[in-house]
Amino acid sequence: VGAMALPPLPPQFKSIQHHLRTAQELDKREPVVAYYCRLYAMQTGMKIDSKTPECRKFLSKLMDQLEAMKKQFGDNEAITQEIVGSAHVENYALKMFLYADNEDRAGQFHKNMIKSFYTASLLIDVLTVFGELSEENVQHRKYARWKAAYIHNCLKNGETPQPGPIGMEGEGFDAEREEAGSSSLHSGTTQPSSSSTYEANNIPTSNYTGIHIPPGAHAPANTPAEVPHNTGVTSNTIQPPPQNIPLVDPSLYNSQSAGEVRLTPEDFARAQKYCKYAGSALQYEDVSTAVQNLQKALKLLITGRE
Repeated sequence: VGAMALPPLPPQFKSIQHHLRTAQELDKREPVVAYYCRLYAMQTGMKIDSKTPECRKFLSKLMDQLEAMKKQFGDNEAITQEIVGSAHVENYALKMFLYADNEDRAGQFHKNMIKSFYTASLLIDVLTVFGELSEENVQHRKYARWKAAYIHNCLKNGETPQPGPIGMEGEGFDAEREEAGSSSLHSGTTQPSSSSTYEANNIPTSNYTGIHIPPGAHAPANTPAEVPHNTGVTSNTIQPPPQNIPLVDPSLYNSQSAGEVRLTPEDFARAQKYCKYAGSALQYEDVSTAVQNLQKALKLLITGRE
């Protein structure tokens, strides 16, 4: 894909430049995510301007890139099936978010974590190609953008950022100004323009007040969230109807991953798909389907076979 260089970005398409840059950065490591970044850029570009000659030329070259990638990864389920693709992109976005969130909560502030927050927010944009964003992803995106802006500003002004979701009310995030200068964020070099990188001018700060990110809520399971231990409500007030839970194959508990199991990207995508199905089943309190799908994922990951 790299060989098929795109023409210069028309100014109308400024809002998708970082999604395209992210695609380039992920081409080797995460081609599936790179593909969907370009698809998002393509769909967004078409909405912005598909008439002006320079825009049409740009979009048609971008279309060629997408076609080439489709050919190259044509048999990859994450490209051919939306549910697998969407789980793949969402997992990667969450991975970026959690990495940055953990660094942030540990008070480790650096360019890489700022970029991870920012990239996570771009990848959540990309999830819109699969339909409406979940409320959780909307919050993650808002929080990640705000965090990237806030920490970037603090470091630029020589201030120490406060870790975690603190003081969010005071910061706005102006995507337009940010687009103008955040090349420094992506290239890792600070350019003079970056002084205006993250200034909040147009967005009323009230947009940012209602966001509630509880402590530890978005960190991985090993980060203790602050849970009130005794709320005085006993958990057995409502009894759900009993369900027939399939037996878990005991051999899965004992089998160690045999050293020679080599998992392919398709195996990972398939395991992700089973986990996604399990997650959906749990939303409907269907424990049986959840357990079955988790077992399939477990077996695949441990043995390399379904």
